[in-house]
Amino acid sequence: MNTQLHIAIIQSNLVWENPIQNRLNFMQKIEGLDNTVDLIILPEMFTSGFTMSPQVVAEAMDGDTIQWMLALANRKGVAIVGSLVIKENNNYYNRLVFVHPNGVVDSYDKRHTFTLAGEDKVYTKGEAQLIVNYKGFKIKPLVCYDLRFPVWSRLSDNYDVLLYVANWPTKRILAWDTLLQARAIENMSYCIGVNRVGLDANKYQYPGHSQAYNALGEKLIRLKPNMEDIALVTLSKSHVETTRNKLRFLDDKDLFSLE
Repeated sequence: MNTQLHIAIIQSNLVWENPIQNRLNFMQKIEGLDNTVDLIILPEMFTSGFTMSPQVVAEAMDGDTIQWMLALANRKGVAIVGSLVIKENNNYYNRLVFVHPNGVVDSYDKRHTFTLAGEDKVYTKGEAQLIVNYKGFKIKPLVCYDLRFPVWSRLSDNYDVLLYVANWPTKRILAWDTLLQARAIENMSYCIGVNRVGLDANKYQYPGHSQAYNALGEKLIRLKPNMEDIALVTLSKSHVETTRNKLRFLDDKDLFSLE
């Protein structure tokens, strides 16, 4: 079993509703990574930006972007994760896909659609949680607005890493910074958040603030705000296990069930 996981966090601007150009831009960034990386994390809706016109950019699960991710993951021997607009059974989903280098594709549909922007009117919300088993780590991936709802991310299956991909705007970035750290502390897990930068077609500004915290809520990386940037971070399986076993705060957590 692997004891370390080497992650590349790609904080990028996004070209509005242009999957082809966004794939080209990410390809250029990914090609510059060395071969020690195990997992590459892209932002929410990385092919389009946070669009409420899903019919313009929606793809199928065997569409161009998934095929691109599969080929790239296989060739470079890495996993790639991010969310994009998927059409399935006449519904649109803000779907996170975790593509393994061996061709396995795990997926999670965003549970908490962002009502303030009308996301709930055009996208179907997800009902199921996902735990990804990858290189000895249990990873729980979630999407943007999910961050505001701690019950949905509460540790019940002993995951090692919480992972959020987002388009989180500047005007509410304090909440992003605060809640990422809180999720790490309360669940005694690594917590990684990857946010975009730049200005979208709706004139919303995104500052990045992508971050990784350890199980004690300590910052592990420093990315440049309001700029495209890439950070590398190494996660340790023993850090999570040792911290939980030593402090045992999770033994006192309340029990609940999700309905």
